[in-house]
Amino acid sequence: MQTKRNIWTACLMMCLLILTGFGFNSCEKEEIDTKVVLKSFGPSPALRGGELRFIGNNLERVTSVILPGLTQGQTVEVSEITVVNKREIKIAIPQNAGVGKVTLKTPDGDIVTLTPITYSEPIIIESVTPATIKPGQKLTINGDYLNLIKSVVFFDGVAVGDTAFITQTRKKIELNVPFEAQTGKIILSNGAEIPIEVYSKDPLNIVLPTFTSFSPATIKPGATLTITGKDLDLVSMVEFGGGKIIPTFTLSDNGTKITITVPEDAQDGVVKLIAKSGVYVEGMGELTTVIPSNLAVAPEKIKNKEAMTITGANLDLVSAIKFGDLEAVISEKSATKIILTVPEKASATVARLFTLSTKTVDTPALTYVVPAITSLNPAALMAGTDVTITGTNLDLVKQVKFTGSSKIVDVVPASATSLVVAVPTDATTGVVTLITLNETEVVSAMSLDVSPADIPVVTGMPASIKPGQLLIIQGTKLNLVETVIFEKGVKATSFGTRSATVLEVYVPEEVARGVNNMQLITFSGKTVIAPITISGVDPILPTTKMIYDFNQRTSDWHAVDWDNWGGSYDAALGKTNGYITLFSRPGWWVLGCNHPDPNGGWPSVDPTKYVLKIDMKVPKPITITGGYEFIFKIGGENVSSQLIVINNKIATPGNEWATLTIPISGIFSNPTKNSGDFGIVLNYSDAGTDFAGLSFDNLRYDLK
Repeated sequence: MQTKRNIWTACLMMCLLILTGFGFNSCEKEEIDTKVVLKSFGPSPALRGGELRFIGNNLERVTSVILPGLTQGQTVEVSEITVVNKREIKIAIPQNAGVGKVTLKTPDGDIVTLTPITYSEPIIIESVTPATIKPGQKLTINGDYLNLIKSVVFFDGVAVGDTAFITQTRKKIELNVPFEAQTGKIILSNGAEIPIEVYSKDPLNIVLPTFTSFSPATIKPGATLTITGKDLDLVSMVEFGGGKIIPTFTLSDNGTKITITVPEDAQDGVVKLIAKSGVYVEGMGELTTVIPSNLAVAPEKIKNKEAMTITGANLDLVSAIKFGDLEAVISEKSATKIILTVPEKASATVARLFTLSTKTVDTPALTYVVPAITSLNPAALMAGTDVTITGTNLDLVKQVKFTGSSKIVDVVPASATSLVVAVPTDATTGVVTLITLNETEVVSAMSLDVSPADIPVVTGMPASIKPGQLLIIQGTKLNLVETVIFEKGVKATSFGTRSATVLEVYVPEEVARGVNNMQLITFSGKTVIAPITISGVDPILPTTKMIYDFNQRTSDWHAVDWDNWGGSYDAALGKTNGYITLFSRPGWWVLGCNHPDPNGGWPSVDPTKYVLKIDMKVPKPITITGGYEFIFKIGGENVSSQLIVINNKIATPGNEWATLTIPISGIFSNPTKNSGDFGIVLNYSDAGTDFAGLSFDNLRYDLK
């Protein structure tokens, strides 16, 4: 039979070579054409009932295939064509097809094969026994020419090669059914390049595990579940509710019982057995998991930031406890007790317990400890002075409100029994209100007698202003102000309107930029602090030692941007405007230079007498998503700094230029070095902060 097989193979190759003109060059460029072209077909000899394939171009346009019939002059037309792609189609060869040339019907006309189709002796399946079989058992296939079979393919695509057959003769094949096989027809294949494939008439029924019952029906995750049935040795995994698949279990010797540990995160639902073939077998009814129960809370009144105990049953199933959206920190957990810390802002009327199985259960209603005021000392005072509040649980207080005042005063109580707070200058006689960490408000039973302050009260002024501009301050008793002094003792010398409700003062040009604690000093010598941001940049003074101003240099040693080592910023913009502007994600080096300065040498100063300054501008506040630092490198030495921050964002007042001042005493050599690496380096720990648009100018030394 080996000789006949070789002869058959040789004939097939000769037919293909004749039809294709001894092959064609697959590397030859084909022109785009819709014309149907047939290059080869096969197999030939073919098997009636098997597949006949055609190779060529644009074969999807073939409308039908005409085969010769069994008797002279008869033909058999096949219109059910499987289109693999434009280059390949295939048909099933009818049992009444005969020997002869094959015709392809196309819109462009008929195409007739150069060689005739011939047929081999058919591979026949007479019986497959047993019709129902368990994986691992022996299957017998009876028929004819079974010695030509190279593989038996079970549903779904599970193949057994002839080397794994138990026996193989012309009339019979015996093999063990693989555990991956599923119910369906089997396929016999001769393993050729264009294989002959013969299907069994009837499906082979593959035995699956039988799922009879499970117990208990309600179970605690982590406990053992018992599954009973038949042929459970065919099970590879068990799936619980929530898609939790467990591959480890214990199987009884007779294959009728599985014991398995229910996973902690299993959810309620149907239990499924997954056979080794991948087929799911569902059990009857749903498995229910238990939840914590019999809950009790201690103490009776809970206190924010302090311990709380929950007792009950099955508490070891708890994965998290929340008071509304606030999750508590669990310090101790067992099956009967949980100890946790009440979140400082918690106000929810119940605590919700979450289990790994996604179930929830609520505690009994909660009552919170609240502060109590026992006395106000002194009971009568002047606005602007301190009052001592005594009572209980005052450590829960975060703010205090006074009657008549628009200001809510933040406090940090020194103890649970006492706190001292400054009465706002606009407060009037009335009750005192405590605001707790969880926003509960407690109103005093007694009234605080408040007399008007004999100091000015600022009720309104701009958040920022530039030097030289007129600052308009609104409030009460502003007529008591004699002198206005800015940072570093800079005294205002020019005023506009001065009345009880309006004070107009011109900001001196030499005032320090940035946050400035302006002092309003009364005729009686009392001082009121009014913080204001002075925008703009510090002036370039005769004593300024400029390191780099980012204006175009005349020397060829440097461009305006020094050396853009990191490719981090827009040098062209710098050349136009005289400053540099960063890209979104600068590299390590923002800018750098290690050449000798071409304009007379880098400046050198005594760092105990000077500070380092650089002007910066942020057109749009930059949200900070992680840690960062800008490292200013002078002569190879580093000083690091954060940038100007307003409301937790990198920003400059009014989105305009402002000056960043960096102390260098004790950091740089004395005198500072005038050779080595000069530049700015950005070090950041996240990938989210977007520095696009941040601009720098005038890196310099200034006297302190």
